[in-house]
Amino acid sequence: MSRQAAYEDLQSKIGGESTSGGWFTVTQNMINSFADATLDHQWIHVDEERAARDSPFGATVAHGFFTLALIPHLTGMVEPGKPRYPGVALTVNYGLNRVRFPHPLLAGSRIRTRTQLQSVEEVRGNGLQLIHNLTVEIEGVEKPTCVAEMVSRLYFED
Repeated sequence: MSRQAAYEDLQSKIGGESTSGGWFTVTQNMINSFADATLDHQWIHVDEERAARDSPFGATVAHGFFTLALIPHLTGMVEPGKPRYPGVALTVNYGLNRVRFPHPLLAGSRIRTRTQLQSVEEVRGNGLQLIHNLTVEIEGVEKPTCVAEMVSRLYFED
């Protein structure tokens, strides 16, 4: 598919909402590994006994930045061999706008994303820039754990 064909297809999808993936369980081991990788071992993330006793949430919570790091997986952006648009050579996470964490993400929770395409524009280098409104939901919880505008770029083969 050409960049122009993808652009036209994406233009028709602006404002449309889709669920980007199934439920995904965030485990304490994942949170601990993220703490190790980022050197952020604050007790509310890694000390299960103290979090159960002293935290207002009654359990450990995932780092907000861990939630952000899961977004490519949760949205299905990282699917080698299965590009959303044939002809895309590279997908790049270009940035995030207006990120908030309205509700803590407790260890053991299941999450998924909902996305809504906000805009698409052409960029140099045979690319398209997409902005999605993104919500990371927690199963059984009314408030989301993360809301953000995600900026990504698709670069097409010449």
